[in-house]
Amino acid sequence: MTTSKTPNMTDYEAERRNFRLDVPEYFNFATDVIGKWAEDTGKLAMLWIGQHGEERRITFAELAERSSQAANAFVKLGMQKGDRVMVMLPRLPEWWESVLGLMKIGAIAIPCTTLLTPKDIQYRADVAEVQGIITDPEGAEKFDQVRRECPTIKFTILVDEGNKDIAGRENWTSYHTIAAEASPLFKGPKTNSDDPCLVYFTSGTVGYPKMVLHTHASYPIGHTITGKYWLDLHRDDLHWNVSEMGWAKAAWSNLFGPWVMGAAMFIQDARGKFDPIETLEILNKYPITTFCAPPTVYRMLVLDKPLAYLKAHPPKALRHCVGAGEPLNPEVIRAWEQNTGLTIRDGYGQTETVLLCANFPSIPVKPGSMGKPSPGFEVSVIDHDGNELPANKEGDIAVRIQPQRPIWMFKEYWRNPEATNNCIRGDWYITGDHAYKDEDGYFWFVGRADDVIISAGYRIGPFEVESALKEHPAVAESAVVASPDEMRGEIVKAFVILAPGFSPTPELASELQEHVKKVTAPYKYPREIEFVESLPKTISGKIRRVELREMEFQKKTGS
Repeated sequence: MTTSKTPNMTDYEAERRNFRLDVPEYFNFATDVIGKWAEDTGKLAMLWIGQHGEERRITFAELAERSSQAANAFVKLGMQKGDRVMVMLPRLPEWWESVLGLMKIGAIAIPCTTLLTPKDIQYRADVAEVQGIITDPEGAEKFDQVRRECPTIKFTILVDEGNKDIAGRENWTSYHTIAAEASPLFKGPKTNSDDPCLVYFTSGTVGYPKMVLHTHASYPIGHTITGKYWLDLHRDDLHWNVSEMGWAKAAWSNLFGPWVMGAAMFIQDARGKFDPIETLEILNKYPITTFCAPPTVYRMLVLDKPLAYLKAHPPKALRHCVGAGEPLNPEVIRAWEQNTGLTIRDGYGQTETVLLCANFPSIPVKPGSMGKPSPGFEVSVIDHDGNELPANKEGDIAVRIQPQRPIWMFKEYWRNPEATNNCIRGDWYITGDHAYKDEDGYFWFVGRADDVIISAGYRIGPFEVESALKEHPAVAESAVVASPDEMRGEIVKAFVILAPGFSPTPELASELQEHVKKVTAPYKYPREIEFVESLPKTISGKIRRVELREMEFQKKTGS
């Protein structure tokens, strides 16, 4: 492993005091940032590894040309500024070419996971009145099942392999054919910094996904905060983020964060089930310097077999690790640090924002904490009346938006003014998450507002119970939810995935209950434990506790 560099943030308080990001009247990430780095013709933008191990080195100059070809091709088809276009692709270079090309023409990209069902595609196409879709053969098959129910879509573009997949497909245009015929120079209309740029559908842990609208400034410029301070990226870094391309975290760490800092990205076109050993092999083989992964990945990397591999084959050049999506259990952070010498620096943000809090390189890490507020934001914990709460009092995580709303936040829930208004409380934007802040100013996640369990008058956050369970060697992963109870109103129930080598028995369930009583306050222990093979998750890897909770209430109350 390499020795650590001097971090971009060496004095947390000074950076917060002096923070400033200029936002010009006109801005376009694809031309103003990618175009700038492209002036250094040999500068690496991406090291891409295909499904079969093939490697491609893509420079910023090549990326600038290919995205211009995409932009010219889209315009020739009839796309215009403001058109909404779904991009549903795996980790292929064409994803970046397409999204940057859409930015150049002022269209609005809607990145979508390849896991969407035909019904999901139809829903998104309907509520966003989508004009186009860019996808691969797998996605094309899904879309064709609902094409008739998507009347607004007039541009259907297939990212095929050498045109062979276009054969026999009606009403599909070959991406490679139209891009190859287009000019690598693009001249289009300027985009205002406040123009719409991206729409992301929220994970939908509660209800139907909402459309989060970002501008050409909010994510593209705002993720300087993410890339500079949290990912700690420098121009010579190679950053690997394992996020799927349909999750907003891909925009954080597979697009804006690294490239605004001039760093290169490592991309593996991984498909199918996650393989922890393969991940460690890659870290051992390639000069990846910074790494970002969701908690589920880190939990799998510190299981017995991967951990044994890690000890024998340490990462080649890794110097900095971060985690996002949900808070990481302290036990996982400790296990990773003991075996790599690297601390996972947890961060917190939303599809609606850039990085809000983090364990930044210039402050001590408190395992299990979300860290401290990012430069550019005033973050607090407030009560139902919008009053800031004292240390160690649980409340709503909120971002101050008065007298000035941070530009690094979403513009609105598009076409949903009620939802936009509902997340405002006085001078604050409400994230929908609960936390408390300790005496040192660190934030500690409790759970989604809807996830908090109230049992016999006690308020219990699921994350603390899940973290306690994770400290037991038998537990690979768990989800804790409220289950209705006649005496207590609600009780704590845990759904547990066992680690290899353990069998689901009543004795083990009792052992886990006693374990939690010792690790945390006894009233928080799970009175019911159910062993399961898998847990329902959103496309971004967050556990859908709402689904488990609804299942429990349906089972016990019939409603």
